[in-house]
Amino acid sequence: MSKKYFGTDGIRGLVGQGAITPEFALKLGWAAGKVFASNGNRKVLIGKDTRISGYMLETALESGLIAAGVDVGLLGPMPTPAISYLTQTFRADAGIVISASHNPYYDNGIKFFSAEGTKLPDEVEHEIERMIEQELTCVESEKLGKAFRINDAAGRYIEFCKSRFALESLKGMKIVVDTANGATYHIAPNVFRELGADVISIFAEPNGLNINDHCGATHTDALRQAVLQHNADVGIALDGDGDRLIMVDEKGMEVDGDELVFILARQALKKGELKGGVVGTLMSNLGLEVALKNLSIPFKRANVGDRYVMQLLKENGWTIGGESSGHVINLDHIPTGDGTISAVQILAAIVDTGMTLSELKSGMEKYPQKLINVRTAPNKYPLEVDEVKLAIQAAEVELGDEGRILIRKSGTEPLIRVMTEGKDGKLIKRVAQKVADKVAEHAE
Repeated sequence: MSKKYFGTDGIRGLVGQGAITPEFALKLGWAAGKVFASNGNRKVLIGKDTRISGYMLETALESGLIAAGVDVGLLGPMPTPAISYLTQTFRADAGIVISASHNPYYDNGIKFFSAEGTKLPDEVEHEIERMIEQELTCVESEKLGKAFRINDAAGRYIEFCKSRFALESLKGMKIVVDTANGATYHIAPNVFRELGADVISIFAEPNGLNINDHCGATHTDALRQAVLQHNADVGIALDGDGDRLIMVDEKGMEVDGDELVFILARQALKKGELKGGVVGTLMSNLGLEVALKNLSIPFKRANVGDRYVMQLLKENGWTIGGESSGHVINLDHIPTGDGTISAVQILAAIVDTGMTLSELKSGMEKYPQKLINVRTAPNKYPLEVDEVKLAIQAAEVELGDEGRILIRKSGTEPLIRVMTEGKDGKLIKRVAQKVADKVAEHAE
């Protein structure tokens, strides 16, 4: 059954419109509180990233939860994976994240974690949506929830991240860290600094409006320049809520999520710690699949979205997976994607092997890919148009066995993503543009 409000990564949209309003956040907090309370759960943590609208949504959610009789622990600005971890640490019944991840400041979103630090099951999200349609009522005064601020949350999480580094230290390593003016601004640089690295921190001065603004995991040009300028060993780029990781090697070249997953899988295989295989997505580069096959490591593709990667990992009893966009998952360390902890694991591989990051990624050769995002108007469904279907079929014929095309609707933005991949770079670019042009004709 489809959901009215929840998408693949919670509820997300433009601030002040649709579901991202104080009125809806109040009702959502109340509805979630009623669902949690009906199961005897009375304690919820709320964290947020650094965008200015977080203050408004946090207050509204807090009020709704309290009206439903649920206690609320306020974490302040914290990375999304930190809220997963702290929900477990403080034995809360659920965690709420106010963030739109890599999106601009004028977007925001709300998503939930279970008591185990995982995303809520579909049936719980359905139950919350059903409760939203009910009239908001307040519990009796003596049953109202209470709010409290958790002041040592950042320190606890920093220590947890450091504990994921099994070697002695990062002494002698120079690292540039780009926190995207987001939720890791006061976390990630301190993690690497306290592990002994020489840290140059950039884009770590959030003002509520500059989150993800030409920085972080989606814009690595400044980080690449900084790595070369400071003669650094590695660059680390996180997104606004800290669950994505893109790195830069010592040569100033970007290392994406597919390459990071490959490095982690090969390192785990070398140490005899790999459990089964690796999960990627429909967007994962064909080069990852080939490189893993050469190591006799099984590989499976999930639908796009870290929750689907997680589902397939659990179904197979595997632990390592991720997306090319930088969602990297290692269930041996935390039950969700975590950019900081993934970076710690890559740095451990560099120290353990004595190899540079460029050398570590050299076992995987990426196939050329072309991704074109086509923005769509509301209530437009270009993929259902016959002309678009015919264009896609023609593209599949033109690419043949040497490539592939993937067309999908974004789960977080009003976009149709057109991706082609194959050995012939010129061919895949031409094919992608032809299909994207046809989609655009029917997108407005």
